Amino acid sequence: MLLRKLVLGALVTVAAAGLVPATSDATSAATSEATNAPDCAGLVRTYQIPGAVTHVEKAARVDATAGDPAHCAVEGYVEPAVRFQLRLPLTTWSGRFLQYGCDGLCGLFPRWSFRTCGPDGGDMAVAVTNDGHVAKGDNPFTLIMDGTWAAHDQAARDDFFYRAPHVVSVASKKIIATFYGRPPVHSYFSGCSTGGREGLLLAQRYPHDFDGIVVGSPTHIMGPIGMYHAWLSKMNLRADGSPVLTADKLAPLHSAVLAACDGVDGLADGQIDDPRACRYDPGALLCTGADGPDCLTAAQVAVVRRLYHGPTDEHGRRLYPGWESRGSELAWYGVVMPDPQFGSFLAPRPDNYLKYVGYPIGTPHSSLADIRFTVPELRRLTPEGVKGNAMNPDLTAFRRAGGKLIMWHGWDDQTVPAVGTLDYYERVTRQAGGSEATQQFARLFMVPTVYHCAMDGYRLNTVDPFPALVDWVERGQAPRHIVAEQRDTAGQVLRSRPVFAYPLLSVYDGTGSIDDASNFVPAPPRTRTIDRIDWAGTDLYHRPGPVAR
Repeated sequence: MLLRKLVLGALVTVAAAGLVPATSDATSAATSEATNAPDCAGLVRTYQIPGAVTHVEKAARVDATAGDPAHCAVEGYVEPAVRFQLRLPLTTWSGRFLQYGCDGLCGLFPRWSFRTCGPDGGDMAVAVTNDGHVAKGDNPFTLIMDGTWAAHDQAARDDFFYRAPHVVSVASKKIIATFYGRPPVHSYFSGCSTGGREGLLLAQRYPHDFDGIVVGSPTHIMGPIGMYHAWLSKMNLRADGSPVLTADKLAPLHSAVLAACDGVDGLADGQIDDPRACRYDPGALLCTGADGPDCLTAAQVAVVRRLYHGPTDEHGRRLYPGWESRGSELAWYGVVMPDPQFGSFLAPRPDNYLKYVGYPIGTPHSSLADIRFTVPELRRLTPEGVKGNAMNPDLTAFRRAGGKLIMWHGWDDQTVPAVGTLDYYERVTRQAGGSEATQQFARLFMVPTVYHCAMDGYRLNTVDPFPALVDWVERGQAPRHIVAEQRDTAGQVLRSRPVFAYPLLSVYDGTGSIDDASNFVPAPPRTRTIDRIDWAGTDLYHRPGPVAR
């Protein structure tokens, strides 16, 4: 079930953006002016934007439907090949502009609806882009993981690495100003995974593009995350390609982890709030005799221990700042071991990245079949990786521009380790002069039990930080917490919990239901952790990447 949700989500889902109505005079004026917006067809032209020459090829009115307002649907591209879609509400525009990030290796437009952009059916202009290339394939896996476009095209690579989100923001604002007679009052970016990397990259290299940015589960360490994904895809396989740790062992393993660590945070509630406090060793499940359904073989114990530790070279040096969280076990299906129907969800991405994207054009490329997990191999991925990395902890320019950044990560993310985001945020905090200074413009929320990009979770499975970002940007109300929920397949809320700005914890106040967020209060951690991780790519945090001119 999770794998199917991942595939569907990667193709058709973007982060929900439930907005609250604007109250500023400027926003109200923008809404009024929208009623006199010019005809859509007048937008079809070439816009001579320096560094981002833009061609609008189509612009047509779309009548209102149930939930979606009447709007102008714009399609075009920024030279040389960054295609985009822009939707402009005809009468409900609030003065806001929202741009979504892409997913995987991009190459297609994320699908979305105005219904995800606010309870009133959409009050903002919205843009998406394919990041400068068209994915090829005949099924969801080959589409979202396709990297063949990058084999011999450096311009396409550079669009994907660092240029496309910026030039689309510039082009969109120009078209918005032409259509409404004024530029956006507030501009926002929201993305998860690759889109999260793009959000951080925008804050670091283009600090004036957006007033507010939501960054979820970012793949901000481009080359090393490719190696990490390759390691996940290979470390559990025997020589004949069969998995050592099999899917039927995940449920008993997860149950054992919960039994050992559920109460570590002081509340037995079926969830682990901070997996770092869990010290469960899978050796406790070692079979005492023959293999059985509720125990692990010695080889399986070894695999689980490696997953909890993360990839290292033969000398024990970390190759990525992260590992699989204790509690994430149910999400390993289709990632650490193949799904019988779909195969491995993850494997096509590192294979395509290594074969076509990760190494400089014209140099020898590795593949998933022959990748070596060594520091020299990591260094071979650096020249191209630094172009797309979003690792710079110095966000001074973004802060001075008045930008606001909300970062969030599911603690049980099975594909992008949560501790890697903590490592980055720790470096930002040190660079900015401490936690108090950092929280004036950037806050991090670590969401218990949630898998990659909140596509699911073993308890809490839904989170939407965007309304909090709008309040922060437009009303100066910095978010003390966001609310995560557990929803069933019908959308009914079974549990809600506040997630307080890191490092604060959510603690039960002792009254009322433990499934109601109102019964929890913030508390400092019992011990302050050092989140910065020593690994082989530590020098990359201060390696500058190129900027589009």
